Amino acid sequence: MYCQFYSLKERPFNVTSDPAFFFLSRQHKEALSHLLYGVTQRKGILVITGEIGTGKTTLCRFFLNQLPKNVKTAFILNPYFSEIQLLEAIINDFGLKVKNKSRLSFVWELNRFLLSESEEGNNVVLIIDEAQNLRPQALEQVRLLSNLETEKDKLIQIVLMGQPELNRKLDLYGLRQLQQRIMVRYHITPLEKDELSEYINHRLNIAGSDGSIKLTDEALEAISDFSYGVPRLINIICDRALLAGFVAETKTINSDIINKCINELNIYQGKQ
Repeated sequence: MYCQFYSLKERPFNVTSDPAFFFLSRQHKEALSHLLYGVTQRKGILVITGEIGTGKTTLCRFFLNQLPKNVKTAFILNPYFSEIQLLEAIINDFGLKVKNKSRLSFVWELNRFLLSESEEGNNVVLIIDEAQNLRPQALEQVRLLSNLETEKDKLIQIVLMGQPELNRKLDLYGLRQLQQRIMVRYHITPLEKDELSEYINHRLNIAGSDGSIKLTDEALEAISDFSYGVPRLINIICDRALLAGFVAETKTINSDIINKCINELNIYQGKQ
């Protein structure tokens, strides 16, 4: 709606997990380094956590684009699965076919696939997003998959990506064997205050901004107070602010516009 007014190629503040807009904050850069290290060094199980809206899924998609061609991947989203359903989802995402849909058949076929890839010099990565939704029995299945290995290397690298509840679930006494196998951990926190302006300008530039969109210091302060540095909340308020600027026929976003948008969002969410 407002892209033509601002001379943008696309909306810069969509809340979809588009890796083209990925912003390497200090936190996300460290998280990416942990992922690349864990996978390339074949560390087995990696856990990345972060609050809602901190960019975990976008990080996943960006990370996948960084991997060399000899790394085969499967990406499982929203895993409300039993153990057998999880195995089937993994098999399907790797593009494998199993006639007899039993646990034994799934594990046998996956092991055959992993050994074949290892013999060809390939690495295999399984990413499970929203892993806090996995039941303890399914997490135990993840541990068993991590046992698939040669004498020297893990045959599959498993990335568990989730909200902080994932850590609490992993602390369960019954999952202590899994916890001992976690070799890499990282927790993503929101953007630092001094990164806010850089984040917003980064997304505007990717969307094709010619630099005519201006956010005042007071507007940035209001966005910071509203969002607490959470990227998804920054996107929500900035998208609404650009719409408000379009309606007002201005390319300067000031604190009045931001505060009006915040009030509208709070009313919409019932926070009067």
